[in-house]
Amino acid sequence: MAQLYVHVKGPVQSMDIQTNMPADLKTALIIFAKHPVPGSVKTRLIPSFSPEEAAAFYRSMLLDTLAKTKELSGTARFLFYVDEPGAGQFFRDVAAGMSRLPQRGSNLGERMQDAFRQVFSEGYHSVVIIGTDSPDLPLNRIILAYERLANGETDLVFGPSEDGGYYLLGMKMLHPAIFSGVHWSSSKVFSESLRKAEEERLLVALLPEWHDVDQPEDLLRPELLDEANGAPLTRGFVRTLTNGRLHSPCG
Repeated sequence: MAQLYVHVKGPVQSMDIQTNMPADLKTALIIFAKHPVPGSVKTRLIPSFSPEEAAAFYRSMLLDTLAKTKELSGTARFLFYVDEPGAGQFFRDVAAGMSRLPQRGSNLGERMQDAFRQVFSEGYHSVVIIGTDSPDLPLNRIILAYERLANGETDLVFGPSEDGGYYLLGMKMLHPAIFSGVHWSSSKVFSESLRKAEEERLLVALLPEWHDVDQPEDLLRPELLDEANGAPLTRGFVRTLTNGRLHSPCG
């Protein structure tokens, strides 16, 4: 089978996932998250912001992501969290009604592979994973990933990030090779993962590029202040957090 890249260009129109996918296609969304403890999340925002501010900001992004993805009608959501003291109770409170499971594995690749394995074992046919670092990600990017998986011409869907990683990965069955031999938390994650897909002769669809929010300068992105970005808690926190403390290089 020849390698195929499907590049999705231009604006993606919002649509109802239920009217654009086969009715019998069981879809699931995996969300990777952490317990927002000061000093353990968004550490690259420190020392521009205090550990407490960074953790509160992460909490806002997490809650916005959970609220936004709740709108995915007909899609089961699974929250996989970093297992640490207090995390189980925290996520029972903020993610009630979702399946909540601890992450397992020694690196990000192993943890994602295990999460996909667990969800596929429950009979889902189309599974997508995202994190919580892109609360302003348009919901239709996730919907489009499911549509690409449903068209019968795609094995994997990647949503590349500007930093060299990816904000989304979708697949119809587990492909373990995608998660091995990758330098996680580096600018090579996406390119190395794509090479793995090529070696496995998988059909790949690429979504439009998006961004993570990791560095202090990321808080200056206009998308975070867009009233229509579906991330009201993040938007409000950015306004408060950056007031007079960060300046655009163009300003």
